[in-house]
Amino acid sequence: MKITRIETIPVRVPIHARLAIRGKGGMHAVSPFLLVKVHTSEGICGLGEVSATPRWSWEDQVTAAHFIESIFAPLLVGQDPSEVETLSARTRAALFGNTFTKAAIEMALWDIAGKAAGVPVCRLLGGPVRARIPIKWSISGVDPVRASEIAAWALEKGFRTMKVKVGIDAEQDIARVRAVRDVVGAEVRLGVDANGAWDVPTAIRMIRALGEFEIYFAEQPVAPGDPERMAEVRRSVDIPVLADESVCSVDDAAMLIRASAASAFSIYVGKSAGIGPARTIAATAAAAGRPCTVGSNLELGVATAAMIHLAAATHGIDAEQFPCDIIGPLFYTEEILREPLRIADGHADLPQGIGLGVELDDDAVLRFRV
Repeated sequence: MKITRIETIPVRVPIHARLAIRGKGGMHAVSPFLLVKVHTSEGICGLGEVSATPRWSWEDQVTAAHFIESIFAPLLVGQDPSEVETLSARTRAALFGNTFTKAAIEMALWDIAGKAAGVPVCRLLGGPVRARIPIKWSISGVDPVRASEIAAWALEKGFRTMKVKVGIDAEQDIARVRAVRDVVGAEVRLGVDANGAWDVPTAIRMIRALGEFEIYFAEQPVAPGDPERMAEVRRSVDIPVLADESVCSVDDAAMLIRASAASAFSIYVGKSAGIGPARTIAATAAAAGRPCTVGSNLELGVATAAMIHLAAATHGIDAEQFPCDIIGPLFYTEEILREPLRIADGHADLPQGIGLGVELDDDAVLRFRV
């Protein structure tokens, strides 16, 4: 079997207005993505997905499609797609950055390998360590009344772990977390996510103030780039500090571990350039006694499936302690898969099909194509 061509499809899918995420970086109300199809000589097609919102993923649909056509396709066409590690290493070496584009190619190769073998991707990764992935809901940085309404909705949907976006305005941040805690009660685990918005003194002050509401983690309290800043915050507060934007590679993880800057890591398929690199980060973290969770860029169905396989097959992802953000498809007004992934009751279930276990709904893709 050989790769014959790589097809890219830009889509733009609207988010439910009531659920749009507002954080330090602004409002995430619509998501442009690039769907990727890797075609083969045996008629097997592998699916991938690029998160293409520059403010969040540093890439857009035009750059991703350009690099796939001009750099990756010449490297991959004519090659055996089952050689996932070799081909993924070539794409990583051929281009600096653009991790979400690299991840889309890699997840398509895994999809082909699973379909060719007749097994789910998680079986190729060593088999599932869990079939259901505990997940948490992310509450936008909206006004406290709206935040409490979202929290009540999430509670009805079965979520028992949530996080609240903070880092926008100190007074409103506190009021928002208080409003959410009042709605969800003491039984729901609650964290906060500042998306790197605070400086060190503000982070320490705010985390201590928010401790009144029994938060059990603070995610990315300060900006990435200097692990010592986050280490100072971690030394000064009594709850776990999670690294997200500051851990994109195994080198980032190693630096954060050496600095004792994070209690746990939030890793992504896209941010790390693929399932393989994400698993390497998880293994590095596990060796240092740091659990991992899976973060989200509000992925559509294809990348979400890749995230589920990652979480299902990786011991270093402690989804029971830190539930994953595998919730992207719930944000959208319409599904782009023929059969939606099962994400309900605070869990994401492992797809049962071969490969990634998903198929695109061609009519929906056509409606959202741009």
